[in-house]
Amino acid sequence: MGSGASTFVIRWINFLTMIIAIAVICFGVWMSTHHDNCRKTLTLPVLGLGAIILFISLIGFLGALKNVSFLLWVYLVMLCLILVAILVFTVLAFIVTNNGSGHTVTGLRYKEYQLQDYHSWFLKQLNNTRNWKHLKDCLVKSEDCNNLPKKYKTLKEYKQAKLTPIEAGCCRPPSECGYPAVNASYYDLSFHPISTNNDCKLYKNSKSIKCYNCDSCKAGVAQYMKTEWRIVAIFNVILFVVLSMVYFVACCARRNAARSRSK
Repeated sequence: MGSGASTFVIRWINFLTMIIAIAVICFGVWMSTHHDNCRKTLTLPVLGLGAIILFISLIGFLGALKNVSFLLWVYLVMLCLILVAILVFTVLAFIVTNNGSGHTVTGLRYKEYQLQDYHSWFLKQLNNTRNWKHLKDCLVKSEDCNNLPKKYKTLKEYKQAKLTPIEAGCCRPPSECGYPAVNASYYDLSFHPISTNNDCKLYKNSKSIKCYNCDSCKAGVAQYMKTEWRIVAIFNVILFVVLSMVYFVACCARRNAARSRSK
C-alpha cells in the first residue's frame, strides 16, 4: 500500500469514527431526554466521550488530508488512550453492576430491592448524606410517586401494576411491613407493622416524605443506576470493538505510509 493509498484509508477511517462519535453524542442526547435531572449520572460522560472521539477523528482526518505525520501520530496516541479508558471503565462498570437483582414477592408483578445486595460502591454513594439529600430532593420534585394515583385509579389496578424500581422502593412501604393499601398513594398506617424493618417506621403518606428516607428507596435508585450503567457498558463493548478495528487498520496504514517514504 503506497503513501497515497494509506492516507486515503486513514481519511475514510476517520470519517467512519466521526460518524461513530456523532452516534455516541446522539446516544448521550437520548439519555438526557429520557431521564430527569435526578438520574442523569452518565449523560455528561457519554456526551464527553462522543465529543472527544469527534475531536480525535478530526485530528486524524486533517492529518491524513494534509499528510501531516505529527497529527497522525497524535491521532493514534490519543485513540489508544481512549481505548484504554473505555476498556477500564467497561470492566469496572460490569464489576460494579454484578450484584443486586431484586426479590420476587408473592402477589406482586414487580420486584422489591434491598440495599445490601448492591456493590459497595453504590452503598458508599447512596449512604453519603450530601449525595442522598440531593437525590432525595430531586425525587420529591419528580413525578414518579405523584403520578401513581393518575396511572392507577383503582386499588385493583395498583395491585396489578408493574412498578419501576424507584416507584416500588420510594413511593410505598416494603410489602413485609404489611400496611394495607387504600389506594396508589395512601396506606393505612394504623395497622401495626409485622416486620422489624426500619423502613416501616420511616414511611409516611405525605408527598414530601413517602419512603424517600428508606433503604428500599436507595435500593430502587441503585437498581436504576445499575441498569443504566449496564446499558452504557454494553454500548462501550461495541464501541471498543469498532474503535479497536479502526485503530488496527489506521496503524497498518500509517506503517505502510512510513515504509513507502523510506524507500
